Amino acid sequence: MLRVIAGAHKGRRLKTPTWDGLRPTSDRLRETLFNVVSPRLEGARVLDGYAGTGALGIEAISRGATSVTFIDEDRRAQALVDENLARCGIENGYAIIRASVARGIETLQAAGQVFDLVLLDPPYDLDPARVLSGVEAIMAPDALLVLEHGRRQPVPAEAGRLRLGRDLKSGDSALAFYTCPP
Repeated sequence: MLRVIAGAHKGRRLKTPTWDGLRPTSDRLRETLFNVVSPRLEGARVLDGYAGTGALGIEAISRGATSVTFIDEDRRAQALVDENLARCGIENGYAIIRASVARGIETLQAAGQVFDLVLLDPPYDLDPARVLSGVEAIMAPDALLVLEHGRRQPVPAEAGRLRLGRDLKSGDSALAFYTCPP
């Protein structure tokens, strides 16, 4: 069972996938993530890349983010995000883009959109350096990027202008926190 941990939608249950290949972020890891980023959430523009269930973006909305853009290329995941938003009664303040994260970022960059917080939860078998490539183009000054990855999977200390500040380990997963200095 997946649920919203805190904020306006606390306790709402989120639907989980009925197909293999989607690994939702556990409640425990989401709680760790949001304990770290909570000072940045009020009024934030958030990107939830590799959205899956939408749990990360929905948690951000619940805790005060102004807007969330969800990106996932799987139609089933897009429908799942939409259903979970409806379960929480969230009717506005979000957009869902059905595309690969790289293509979604290109589209957002072309539209001049920037984000205060970027949350990326790719499949653990993807190369973290590849996942991070080009993301700084849509990050606002002083933005934070959080990459969920396998605990044993190394992440780069630098990727473009992104700089690793912290790597928190929790169970078999880890959270890498990146900033993008000017």
